[in-house]
Amino acid sequence: MVKTRPKKPRKNFPLFAHQNGQWAKKICGRLYYFGTWDNPDRAEEKYLYERDFLQAGRVPPTPDAIGCRLSDLCNSFLTSKQSLLDTGEITSVTFLDYHRSCELMVEFFKRDTLIDDLGAREFEKYRNHLAKTRGIVALGNEINRSRIVFKYAFDCDLIEKPIKFGQTFRQPSKKALRIHRQKRQQQHGKRMLDSAEIRILIEAATSPMRAMILLGINGGLGAADLAAMPHSVLNLELGWLDYPRPKTGVERRIPLWKETTIAIREAIDIRSGSHLVFVTREGNAYRRVLESGAIRNSVMEQFSKLLTRLSLKRHGLGFYALRHTFETVGGESRDQVAVDFIMGHADQSMSSLYREHISDDRLQAVVDHVHNWLWPRA
Repeated sequence: MVKTRPKKPRKNFPLFAHQNGQWAKKICGRLYYFGTWDNPDRAEEKYLYERDFLQAGRVPPTPDAIGCRLSDLCNSFLTSKQSLLDTGEITSVTFLDYHRSCELMVEFFKRDTLIDDLGAREFEKYRNHLAKTRGIVALGNEINRSRIVFKYAFDCDLIEKPIKFGQTFRQPSKKALRIHRQKRQQQHGKRMLDSAEIRILIEAATSPMRAMILLGINGGLGAADLAAMPHSVLNLELGWLDYPRPKTGVERRIPLWKETTIAIREAIDIRSGSHLVFVTREGNAYRRVLESGAIRNSVMEQFSKLLTRLSLKRHGLGFYALRHTFETVGGESRDQVAVDFIMGHADQSMSSLYREHISDDRLQAVVDHVHNWLWPRA
């Protein structure tokens, strides 16, 4: 006796009753079966588990399959990075970047995916997915973080053999980055400001933004540096800033111009009472982590508004343009070693292993050169 084909248990039930006695669904042009008519709930559960894998053209792992799943890898990886964050070996920004990268991979590959099932084909698709919403630099950073996560899986014996990423899942080449930079410069100009533009910004800015701009061009400090700067790194009496980069911990020593020390004193006098040099009008840090996990830096926001108000805003131009400018102009002093030390660049050359000291006179000569460029003598 042929059973009567059942109706859907509810209007929005995602499957249909196939004549072979199973609940079915056509996915990407192919028909799949998820269970018998007599158990629609279990069929729907199986469909929801397998749907994303099938839509991605991949075979769904069975729930009891043996192996490390992506969710387990990400949890283990982030736990290890949390330990490094707790000991100050990485910054909160770095940790949040890793966290977002793990979320992106789980969203794309799905949490129950077995790591051993991922190969060159899957990573090529993931790269194409990332490239739809990211520029070439951001794409490279995301790929690099992803590879770090999967390398952790092999290094920590979560998988028995290294992941094969294929030929395309790698950071863009230096040639591609150069071409990208050249095109961007042709379209929007260089990511730096000329001396007249910076003088306009300094004149128009109010405290504490004026001090921030001066520190940006005096020593190449970035928005994150300024938002986290404690009073302890300043010696305003002697006019020096000894402030390792929060991002890397690389030593950095900067002679301060007289104009810079005056502006810093003014900023401190207006908004005192914090261990940070710069705080908002409400007494809060300029940089904070939102509930979404995103980083909000008010230094960049306020500087962007100032650029717009003064009709100096153009694509890709932000607070970091001051760091680009200091590097470019400071390099014309012909003492790149001193420029790198002020900027806090990590020097991996052999000579850096033997160099024990850079004289203050060399550092002073660099900032004096930039000062004379900014305010040329009549």
